[in-house]
Amino acid sequence: MTIDKSLKVKRGMNTNRSVLTRVERIKVLQENGRWEELESPLGLPKVRVRKLTMKKKKKKAKEDEDGES
Repeated sequence: MTIDKSLKVKRGMNTNRSVLTRVERIKVLQENGRWEELESPLGLPKVRVRKLTMKKKKKKAKEDEDGES
């Protein structure tokens, strides 16, 4: 049997993850000054995941109207 298209994983899938790996969490905590090297990496505090949003590009129609006038 073949796998349905909706179930296949695309390579290089760039989606926002809701969970960080332990290494990523430690980096964020170090940047915020909440973790030092002597502390145990087990039982880390929660880290908020920032979701990036892309701003919409302005339409070129306005630029064309300004250029013709």
